[in-house]
Amino acid sequence: MIRIAAVGDIHLGEKSRGAFRPAFEELPNCADVLLLAGDLTRHGTAAEAKVLADEVADLGVPVIAVLGNHDWHSDAADQVTGALYDVGVQVLEGTGTVLEIDGCRLGVAGTKGFCCGFPGRQASEFGEPEMRAFVAHARNLAEAFGDALLQLECDIRVGLTHYSPVKDTLAGEPPEIHAFLGDYHLAEALDNAQADLAVHGHAHAGSPRGLTAGGVRVRNVAHPVIGTAFSVFELPHPDVL
Repeated sequence: MIRIAAVGDIHLGEKSRGAFRPAFEELPNCADVLLLAGDLTRHGTAAEAKVLADEVADLGVPVIAVLGNHDWHSDAADQVTGALYDVGVQVLEGTGTVLEIDGCRLGVAGTKGFCCGFPGRQASEFGEPEMRAFVAHARNLAEAFGDALLQLECDIRVGLTHYSPVKDTLAGEPPEIHAFLGDYHLAEALDNAQADLAVHGHAHAGSPRGLTAGGVRVRNVAHPVIGTAFSVFELPHPDVL
């Protein structure tokens, strides 16, 4: 089995030092990799990024992250990304990476994603330039994500996003805000690449499980949803399929 630990929306601030570190230090005993699904800081400041970096440095397993909307709030996303890179964390945005784990190639592609909504209740690339730019931004991020998924040369393919690709994992959130919590373009990318698993955050009051139209398993790993420092998902090693 390939064991994937994942969590999002840990929202670390300057007074949060050590909040997750004890649990994260147990990762080598139960997981092969840690995926961080965005909103890793409260306001995306350089000081919060330093706390975050200290929390995830030298854990004994590879760490892969995407940023979330909170991590962009202070217009210092480059500093958040840089602080993570400095401690060996790979930060993905329309890019992917492949890890060799026990003879298995685990491929992870990631993006923050953006708002757009879902079929029947989605924003459209029509009208004012601001609206067209809003939807085009979501579509462009999803297209880069889809390309990264397809380019992975791997045995197991995983999508990592902050915004949700499906409505299923938003159940519990007010329907009026679903369009601001996810984007169906992300699900299309996952289906086109025949991903094995997708994990996301952002929906604090959502539900843990969902499926794309093509049958890709989607898991909401926002910390308020899972209620633990991380969830672990086990995927069969291709040698035993």
